[in-house]
Amino acid sequence: MKKYFALETKEREADITIFGDITSWPWMESDVSSYNLSKQISMLDVDVINVHLNSYGGEVAEGLAIYNCLKQHMAKVKTYCDGFACSIASVIFMSGDERIMSNASALMIHNPWTYTEGNAQELRKTADDLDKMTQLSVNAYKEHVNISEDEIKQLLDEESWLTPQEALEYGFATIVTGAEAQAKYSQSVRKSVLQKLLRQKSDPKQKDEVPEEKENLMHLFAGISQKEGKR
Repeated sequence: MKKYFALETKEREADITIFGDITSWPWMESDVSSYNLSKQISMLDVDVINVHLNSYGGEVAEGLAIYNCLKQHMAKVKTYCDGFACSIASVIFMSGDERIMSNASALMIHNPWTYTEGNAQELRKTADDLDKMTQLSVNAYKEHVNISEDEIKQLLDEESWLTPQEALEYGFATIVTGAEAQAKYSQSVRKSVLQKLLRQKSDPKQKDEVPEEKENLMHLFAGISQKEGKR
């Protein structure tokens, strides 16, 4: 039997390795299908699932099925970008409660595409369907990121490669491994908090509507500053 992915369990943890294309027609040993993987995920009786990714992506439906299966599992999910997490693989990456990148990895996000043929009406419908497919990925991203939906769509339109530091700053990742990356982590968070405080200061209406948020941001900024002062 072909091995489409690696899944190992030890004590109360499971390790899943997805180092290949995500497809409903797995031909190569590295190919991953949602049927094979999701079925085994649902049967796991563990507390933690570690998902290691190095994939150029693949079929939207297959990736979304894996994403949702991981999200629905009772275990804590940790996703690791061990190389590239591109296209629909980046959506699977977003299933993690912790989303970990090394400082030598990258995410790539873009709009879905397809082949089509037919008359003008059929072509227009295909374009509308693609917009809906795009929105599904946007929904997965915006559950965690700290940028707006319009900014997410702009990144998709631009077929964006995200460095670990960019992924961390935007909220795609929660941790970047490596000493240098950790130093940039605090700087990125501090920049984000400062930008929010400045926006509230320049917008009196926003300032009046969310005073408790401003207070929380001030406390967070103070904590970050103290932490950086101790480094």
